[in-house]
Amino acid sequence: MEFKDYYQVLGVDRAASEPDIKKAYRRLVRKHHPDVNKAADAQSRMQDLNEAWAVLQDPEKRAAYDRLGQRWQGGGDFQPPPDWDAGFEFAGAPHARGDGRGDGRGDGSGDGVGDGADHSAFFEALFGAARQAGSRRQRPAEGGDFKARGDDHHAKITVPLEDAFHGAVRSLSLQHPLLDAQGHLTLQERQLSVTIPKGLRAGQQIRLVGQGSPGLGGGPAGDLFLELQFEPHGRYRVDGRDLYQTLPVAPWEAALGATVPVPTPMGLVELSVPAGSQTGRKLRLKGRGIPAATAAGSPGDLYAVLDLVLPPADTAQAQAAYRQMALDLAFDPRRNPQV
Repeated sequence: MEFKDYYQVLGVDRAASEPDIKKAYRRLVRKHHPDVNKAADAQSRMQDLNEAWAVLQDPEKRAAYDRLGQRWQGGGDFQPPPDWDAGFEFAGAPHARGDGRGDGRGDGSGDGVGDGADHSAFFEALFGAARQAGSRRQRPAEGGDFKARGDDHHAKITVPLEDAFHGAVRSLSLQHPLLDAQGHLTLQERQLSVTIPKGLRAGQQIRLVGQGSPGLGGGPAGDLFLELQFEPHGRYRVDGRDLYQTLPVAPWEAALGATVPVPTPMGLVELSVPAGSQTGRKLRLKGRGIPAATAAGSPGDLYAVLDLVLPPADTAQAQAAYRQMALDLAFDPRRNPQV
């Protein structure tokens, strides 16, 4: 997938203000709209313009995209990191929850991208299942009493896997993108103390009541929903409540069977490796995955994936042992190749 430089598409500087971005977009639309431009690539050019506008005119999408661009080194196939938008606070409901609000903020000018617009794979990878700043708060009518609840906010946070086993209180920093009086993008930061409950799994949300946008006319504030993701772990791979880890074993342990120590998030356990095991075999430690969040729930499992490790032949004695093994076993691993 190709990385798209939306600033280059609109021909604006990365520090451009919102008025500059809007001016560039409208100028290019008048030039490339298929109604006036009969070039063969006019339609695809308009799609690129609409996509760039949908991102850069929205402070929340633009801030997340800017950080992603700073981390992108260029060259090769692009894949967004799983935590590319973590730490940003977005107003409105996440697109994946399906709130029916559409995908552009819109300013009443008709320039925004509609719900039926075609988007590139790059746009969909970033925003198709990520945060959509679709907040369209109703405004009070003139001369009347009006109360409205504030918008909910959403943010993705990353925490250590160990928090799911023990629970924790974390001090987190969230950034909320805003435009200053001149239309330049700024980041407003706030600190939160958040309790991570034991048993929470990736993708679940923590609700902080009243931490969203203020209400209107004395209405209550919205809430802040924090979507939990785990930091990459050096030993475990997470799948729901289950954990997977690679367990190195010696050839004789796999061939003859053995009892070996296995580290788990809750301490060492002894695991029986059956005789005749091969690399890739999965052995289950029931209930050793992420704990249940409630007494009625079930914990996940931990799977040890065997990886046969050969001793190095770096001494004369080791080399002699390997030569003797070749004579004694007469083993040909290519005798029955897999088709």
